Amino acid sequence: MDKTQHIVIVGAGVFGLSTALDLADDGFSSVTVMDRSMPPVPDGSSNDISRVIRFDYGDAVYAQMAKDAYELWNTSSDYAASFHHTPCVWTAQQSGPTDLVQAGGSDFIRKSKQILADMGHEWHGLDDAAALKARFPAISGTPIGEGFEGFYNNSAGWADAGVAIAGLRDRCIAAGVSFVTGRHGHVTGLEKGSDGTVKAVRTIDGGSITADQFIFATGAWTASLIPSWNTMVATAQIVGFVRLTPDEVARLKDLPIIFNLSTGFFSFPPHEQTGYLKVACHSFGYTLSSTADQNISSPPSEAISARANFIPAEGRQRLLAGLAEILPELVARGFEKTCLCWYNETPTGDFIFDRHPEHSNLFIATGGTGHAFKFLPVIGKYISHAFQGRLPPALAARWKFHTEYRARPQEDLFTGARSRGGGDGSRGGPGRREFSAQERDSLLSLTGALARRPARM
Repeated sequence: MDKTQHIVIVGAGVFGLSTALDLADDGFSSVTVMDRSMPPVPDGSSNDISRVIRFDYGDAVYAQMAKDAYELWNTSSDYAASFHHTPCVWTAQQSGPTDLVQAGGSDFIRKSKQILADMGHEWHGLDDAAALKARFPAISGTPIGEGFEGFYNNSAGWADAGVAIAGLRDRCIAAGVSFVTGRHGHVTGLEKGSDGTVKAVRTIDGGSITADQFIFATGAWTASLIPSWNTMVATAQIVGFVRLTPDEVARLKDLPIIFNLSTGFFSFPPHEQTGYLKVACHSFGYTLSSTADQNISSPPSEAISARANFIPAEGRQRLLAGLAEILPELVARGFEKTCLCWYNETPTGDFIFDRHPEHSNLFIATGGTGHAFKFLPVIGKYISHAFQGRLPPALAARWKFHTEYRARPQEDLFTGARSRGGGDGSRGGPGRREFSAQERDSLLSLTGALARRPARM
């Protein structure tokens, strides 16, 4: 590939920035990244106080990729300011599903332990909740209780996502990557030639930017920008932040990351700089669709300075129920703030790293499906190689743009993903649903988007 071509990357998250850096390091001389703001982008899924870093996977390919990434998180000076080592605990309820419990956690635990063993890596079993509390005495509640099963891996941790992205941004700048942000970088669509190639991207200020090659690393906004044909759907996941006192931060510093695979709830150790305890659900999420004929779910697209302080009321109750299992003394305090984290889901939980079928010079790098951040140190080389046609055939096939999905109902594709848990069984809780009209209006009013977004018919 001609490395003097002008390459425009739309999206300044993990996929976009890591690709830009790899291309620049590989000798591409003209790489530009566009987004609504300089990274860390406030409402991007790559930005927050914490993201899980682990290589416990029910899938051998992602497990090895994640282990390679973990080694860099743990040893490279590039991530010394953002990575924090802590064990990761996986628990599940053996007794089967209820309305808020997803069967499949046991399968994830079984597969993950086997893959770790096959890799020659040690894991530690937990026979019951008492064993969990004996190993991690900062846990004051009784997770799951009857029917408990679990294990933990000491080789894990969490990354301060905003700090990591800021560091990646600075490395891109040092490597010669250009940035276009604000209204000039807010992409709203494509300008196409008669031959199907993309000539330019349109921006919200009425302008356009031309290039030879375009890479869309636009996360949950992707389906609203390009024809996606049921290959993806944007879902919102719930997050809550509990304000801790300095004494509580110190007392709880040895909390592990802990997942309840049956309900989707998970929690982090305290974030010392902000004084927050962050909890969330890795679930099937909520959709925000525009019109019935389009049936495209996407987050609000307005440039904002911070995520809206909003989650549905039943989502708040799910977070409180999970918190009660870990630290019941904090439940009455509630959350100082909540927010939504947007995933771009694919039916199998696999990424999409492939050229768009209708546009030969448009490459798509998306489908993070709620598990992509941990790959930040290594994912750029995979996307760059896919962009240049250099991926091994097995990976190219796995990360292809599935044109055959266009003939299948979206609900059939993504209902199947519920039982697979986004590919490897690590999801839990109730099934995906659309925001109610009241929830939709509350969210959009908080982002200033209500007056500009088409109603859902």
